[in-house]
This record gives sequence, structure tokens and C-alpha cells, in this order.
Amino acid sequence: MPLYREQHLQEISQQFRIYGQILHAELCKIGHINETYTATYDQGGVTVRYIHQKINQAVFREPDKVMQNVVRVTEHLQRKLRAQGARQYTRRALTVVPTHDGKPYYVDGNGDYWRTFVFVERVQSFEAVHTPQQAYEAGRAFGEFQSLLADLPGDRLHETIPDFHHARKRFAALKAAIEADRVGRVATAQPEIEFALAQEPWIGTLLDAQAAGEIPERITHNDTKFNNVMLDWETGRALCVVDLDTVMPGLVHYDFGDMVRTTTSPTLEDEQDLSKVHMQMPMFEALARGYLEATRGFLTSAEKKYLAFAGRLITYVIGIRFLTDYLSGDVYFRVHRPAHNLDRCRTQFKLVRSIMEQEAAMQRFVDSV
Repeated sequence: MPLYREQHLQEISQQFRIYGQILHAELCKIGHINETYTATYDQGGVTVRYIHQKINQAVFREPDKVMQNVVRVTEHLQRKLRAQGARQYTRRALTVVPTHDGKPYYVDGNGDYWRTFVFVERVQSFEAVHTPQQAYEAGRAFGEFQSLLADLPGDRLHETIPDFHHARKRFAALKAAIEADRVGRVATAQPEIEFALAQEPWIGTLLDAQAAGEIPERITHNDTKFNNVMLDWETGRALCVVDLDTVMPGLVHYDFGDMVRTTTSPTLEDEQDLSKVHMQMPMFEALARGYLEATRGFLTSAEKKYLAFAGRLITYVIGIRFLTDYLSGDVYFRVHRPAHNLDRCRTQFKLVRSIMEQEAAMQRFVDSV
């Protein structure tokens, strides 16, 4: 880490209620959005770790509201886990470390917002699911997360990114990006554009069901990639759900659909060999079983009947988000190679096709659980 950055991070670390001396910090090369560091401290001869993170204000324009949500959610999760007699509840839910004046964030001289979490030890995450058991754990983890938050008291959570999964507005943004063609990339993505536009007739299905009162608003994670589940090193059991910036009001289908997207294909979301991309039914069955077992206490029959469709919809929505960002010049998602966002888009669209071919069988399984 460059010296100037290390010195700045040491200054940041001193703003939080951390007792001990920072020894070193390492940049975490994970995630598309925020700048994240793992920092190691000496506390009376014992080595402990914390997470320091700079919130990306280009994405989260009101970081104070993000942190209000995060604090409410993490404190509620820990209260519920303690009430249930859960062991090691600080490994089961994130702990926000306040600043010395009690705030959940610190604003530096550049106007950047920083926050700190206790590092959850003896866990690991994976970019892709490798076994049906891992798929089951993903479903169970996010299902339990929704279940624990189903009775969150107080006002409605802030929408940290308004209309985050709003399919019609994401579609409109894509059309605007195609029309603007601000970096001259439309000609390089014609097959993807044609496929995206052809799906318009069904993209409003969940929005229409919600507007009709058929399915209710819930508190949802809204970014249920498998790498946001921390698994215990020894048991492989899901312990903790992380990356809480998009926890806000939503539909359960947004979470379940993104789990289908990220756990049922054997590839990463930017796989360039599209012949490898397909929805694996054994993975879906394990995922659905874990999720349905964890949500049995609150999920309605109306919500249940859209679960298979949710996989198609959210994979499509993420695909057009990647495509929109590619056409706009890669302004949202972090990219690591030319046409990275177009590769991501192609992978999502291939998975959409695979889900559509198997959707009837997927829903039959959901109905049978």
C-alpha cells in the first residue's frame, strides 16, 4: 500500500473506538463499489482485525442514510440472535464500531465517509458456488436474514439507491443509454441490445403484482451474491451476511432472484466462455430448499409462486445494468479489462436463456417444498 495511503488510513483508524495500535492494513480486492481495507491491530499483545471502508458517494449519494440503515439492521439482528440464545452472535451479524463521538461514520478532510466494522474471523467467502450444500447455505443465510428483519420496528428504512431493482426504470435507462451512445459503443453490442429490448413484455410482472397488492413489500438485502455470505472455515455453515449498503424495502424475489443468478451457474458473473454458463437444477433445488426452510414463518403462497420467475427477472435486470454501464462508459461498476461490463452482460443473458428453458421445472420444485 502506498505510504501516503497508509498514513491517511492510520489517521482514519484513530477516529474510531478501537483500542490498540494499528500494525498494517491491506486493500481488499473484492466488490465493485466501495474501497475496503483489512486492518490489523495490536491490543495488549493480542492481534485483532477490523474492516475500514470508504463509502462510494458516487453510488451512495446519502451515506448518512446508508449508515442509519446499517446500524438499525445490525443492532436488530444482534438483539434477535441474543434473544434466541444464539452462540457467537457477533460472528452472525456485523458490528459497527462507532467514532469517539458516537457516530457510525467519520468524514475526513476530503469529504469522504469512512466506517469501521469488527472483522469476522475464521470465515471464508467464495465468488462462485461449488457444491449443492453451499447453495443450500446461501439460501438459508439470506432466508434467515429476511426472517430476522421481518419485525424490524420503527419507520420504513431509507432507500439507499432508489428504484434499485425497478425493472421498468432499468429498462428505460438502457434505452436512454442506447439513444445517447455517449462513448460510441452501441455498434459493438447489437446482439445484446436486441435481446434486451425483446424481453420488454414480461419485465413488469413483479411490479404489477406488488401494485395489485398480491405481494407485499419486505426488508431485503438486494445484493445477494454468494460472496456476501461468510461460511465457517471448519463446518462450511453460513454464519454471516455482509455488504449491507442496499438493505432497504424491496420484494423477497429480488433477493431470491439474485441468489439464483449467482449460485446456480458454475461460472463467475463475467465468464467469457458462454458454453459454460447454464442454470444447474441440483444447485437450484438446494438453494430453494434452504431458502424456503428459513422463510417458512412469513413467506406467503403468493410470494412463493413467483420465485422461479424471479431468477429470470433479476438475472435479466442485472444484465441490462451491466449493458447500460458498458454503453455509458463504465461509470458505475468497477472494471478490470476492456469490455468487462459487456462480458458480464453476455454471461447474464446466457443464464436468462437457460433459466427460461427450465423455469417450469424450477417452479414445480418450489411448489413441492
